[in-house]
Amino acid sequence: MLGSAALVLFMTPGLALFYGGMVRSKNVLAMMVQNFATIAVVSIVWAVAAYSLAFGPDAGGGLIGTLRLAGLAHPEQAVPGFDLSIPPLAFAAFQMMFAVITAALLTGAGADRMRFGGFLTFAALWTLVVYAPIAHWVFAPSGWLAQRGVLDFAGGNVVEVDSGASALALALVLGRRRGWPREAMAPHSLPLSVVGAGILWFGWFGFNAGSALASNALAAQALIDTQLAACAGLIGWVVVEKWRTGHGTTLGAASGAVSGLVAITPACGFVNSMAAILIGLLGGVVGVLAVSAKFRLGYDDSLDVVGVHGACGLVGTLLVGVFATRAVNGGIAHQGLVTGAGPYLLGVQALAVLVTIVWAFCLTWAVAQVVQRTIGLRVDEAVEIEGLDTAVHAESAYDFGNVRGGRSGY
Repeated sequence: MLGSAALVLFMTPGLALFYGGMVRSKNVLAMMVQNFATIAVVSIVWAVAAYSLAFGPDAGGGLIGTLRLAGLAHPEQAVPGFDLSIPPLAFAAFQMMFAVITAALLTGAGADRMRFGGFLTFAALWTLVVYAPIAHWVFAPSGWLAQRGVLDFAGGNVVEVDSGASALALALVLGRRRGWPREAMAPHSLPLSVVGAGILWFGWFGFNAGSALASNALAAQALIDTQLAACAGLIGWVVVEKWRTGHGTTLGAASGAVSGLVAITPACGFVNSMAAILIGLLGGVVGVLAVSAKFRLGYDDSLDVVGVHGACGLVGTLLVGVFATRAVNGGIAHQGLVTGAGPYLLGVQALAVLVTIVWAFCLTWAVAQVVQRTIGLRVDEAVEIEGLDTAVHAESAYDFGNVRGGRSGY
């Protein structure tokens, strides 16, 4: 479990590379440091209060935990409702990394135009107000959605649908980047993005297989489902891309793998390997179609958090209600449609998606508005035009003046 926690932590630097390659060269360091600093801020917020709100004793109604475990107090106390074979602090550390990567995903929605301090303040508040309650509802056995039988093995609702809905709200509060969509804002370094996607893929094994909370057959099933879905997602995205534009792109391959990983996240501990391939394939197809929707709908989600994480997380969460089977996980209360068990599980999965979208969107919008109207969340026009790297951080990722064979100022 400690190794799985480290793998999930490694996903955030991977995300920094993935996102860093996708922005323009004048903003690459700003993107990376937003992700890197999110690790620090969210980890402390998690230890101080968010962990207790998510997994502490229920305060009533399955809505939120108490502050009994705030400050990581009572480290020997069992997590209510869990029959853990690991120390509670190991569980707290593992779940801490989930909170970190979920908050870090939101940097993609505000790329090229977010204040550094404003975003970190937003991330701290968001973790408490948005993430912790949803984690309690779905992940904590006493949560009101968990009590109704919702299945979310590694974060389809808590991480993916949550981040997608939150990213949409954040993008709307920030407004469009100056020049979007008239100006081309192509990725400045696809090699960085591919390396980042590879690190995300690697870390996802800790994310999904680690959610079994043991080294056992269920963890092995989750790992193989994760691998197969990522591969199917890559194929699905590139095939649709080739069909629509005549070209399968490098970024499309990387994004397709991530889409497949997102889609299988809620399902990997509940479905068999063939279902995992289908879920990943649908994730890739839905992902490429959802990403293009922002141009029709007019919202500027810079790096496609809504399309990749929100839409694909929704697909995977709903398909749990179709393919979940006790042949893979004997501990589930309800099975999916393919087992002949009826529509109950699909219905409760749909309820969880709907509730998560509404809560995450509304509360994120409110938190973003508070930060914007107090300390500020969007940079000034001059800063955005110059680029955040030099204007905010007084640094540049690339020294073009010293390129061999070039001239100063080139």
